[in-house]
Amino acid sequence: MITKLLLLTFLMMFPLALPSQELKGIDEIAPFSEGLAAVRQGEKWGFIDENGTLVIDFRNDVYWNDDADTSKSDISGVRYPMFREGRCVITKNVEDGIPVYGFMDTKGNTIIEPQFLNVFPFKNGYTTGVLFDKTLKGKNEFKLDIYEFKFFDVLLDASGEIDEYFERRHNILMTKKRYQVPTIGAKYLAENLVAIHNKDQGWEIRKLGLKN
Repeated sequence: MITKLLLLTFLMMFPLALPSQELKGIDEIAPFSEGLAAVRQGEKWGFIDENGTLVIDFRNDVYWNDDADTSKSDISGVRYPMFREGRCVITKNVEDGIPVYGFMDTKGNTIIEPQFLNVFPFKNGYTTGVLFDKTLKGKNEFKLDIYEFKFFDVLLDASGEIDEYFERRHNILMTKKRYQVPTIGAKYLAENLVAIHNKDQGWEIRKLGLKN
């Protein structure tokens, strides 16, 4: 009986003696932000919490740029994947390999589908970006699809709802050889306040009628 009791006690204690899970083969570790840090294996990134637990598995759609200009706050300044107000930039390629951007949440769920040519981080629940839209218009004489491209500076909230359309953008070339990431012509400044850039006229401050 004593032997059985000792064995039962040992089995109950055994799980507590197991070593904690360790991540190995990590190529790069980003700084913590909002309780999570990105970790890279090859070209894929995952996220760990402050206990070292992998809470978002490794994936290849998380955006980063090894040559980022960190003095900039738009997409060109994203050196590491990091969360801002619970959102992290993800990406995919569309026309001729041109990247578009969206956002995932802290559980790895895609909240805003990649559809923007450039975006700022979220601030007070909002961000601005250059919206990319493509519509099939028909076929040409060679039976090739003809598309209409539209681009707008927009204001969107953390759920992906577009609250404001600003100026329509032109002269954005959707061919890889000639494409350049467009600057964002709208900046969210504060609650109900945004700056809009007009060509040859500089920045204009506008008040918004956002619902709280």
